[in-house]
Amino acid sequence: MLTKANQFMWKKVLILLISFTFCWTTVACGSSTTSSMSQQSTSVVSAPKNQVTEGQYPVQQAQYNDVDGSYTLMLLNTPAGKSSTYQTTNLQMAQLTDEQIKAGEKSQLNISNSQPILYLTPDFRIEYVHNVTETQPDAATGQPQTIVVRQESSFWTPFAASFAGSAIANSLFAPRYYVPPVYQPGSALVGYGGYGSSYDQAVNQYRTRYNTTPPAVKNRTTLRTTGNIRSNPNSSVNRRTSPNSSRSTGSGFGATDLRSNPNKGSTQQRKPSFGTGSRSRSSFGTGSRRRR
Repeated sequence: MLTKANQFMWKKVLILLISFTFCWTTVACGSSTTSSMSQQSTSVVSAPKNQVTEGQYPVQQAQYNDVDGSYTLMLLNTPAGKSSTYQTTNLQMAQLTDEQIKAGEKSQLNISNSQPILYLTPDFRIEYVHNVTETQPDAATGQPQTIVVRQESSFWTPFAASFAGSAIANSLFAPRYYVPPVYQPGSALVGYGGYGSSYDQAVNQYRTRYNTTPPAVKNRTTLRTTGNIRSNPNSSVNRRTSPNSSRSTGSGFGATDLRSNPNKGSTQQRKPSFGTGSRSRSSFGTGSRRRR
């Protein structure tokens, strides 16, 4: 039989074994959970922004935002379960030929080898979102900072019929990078401010033509730090309505004011309605692929 001393010793050993087993199990579970969360986080970060990566899709609506030169396209006939919204800052454009238009082809986005090319009819209008900026002292540091104080909306027709009849008409049928003309409040934009086989060439042509830098290029430098737009921290959005403000294809132009409001500490920016070509309808067919 075990003495009382031996019984006490074995109880201590048993307690230590149980404690060790419990601690090991807890650490193992914690490591498994951490690993699972890490894998989930990596999966979210690496998820592609555009769910459509290849193919040909009719374009119902299009928008250009000069805060960073990004295009937002609303596509038709995307595969089931895939988003119809496509966003990019690397977009080439070209005009559909008269033969293609007579054959029934509509404005469309072709994506091949991850390169999107937007083929447009001459009358297709892209909504142009212009960001009005001001330089103001930072409340915390006193250093000058550039902020967006208002957004204005117009329309841009890159391949208007009158423009397509110019001397460079033949080059319009080949994919190029285009920069919109200088923005003017209350006026529709027609044609281009610069174009080229690369985006840098288009920007340089714009600089030569207007002796200034395109808004999108300026804004990428002055408005962005760590990927965030420098908006007025003491502003709120008040939208000025117009008779055509409820129409996505109307001829009127809307605007957004970012005005000071002591009761609000963040800035909200409205998402303007898309512009669209007069030929664009939700009943578009897929059309045939552009011959190269």
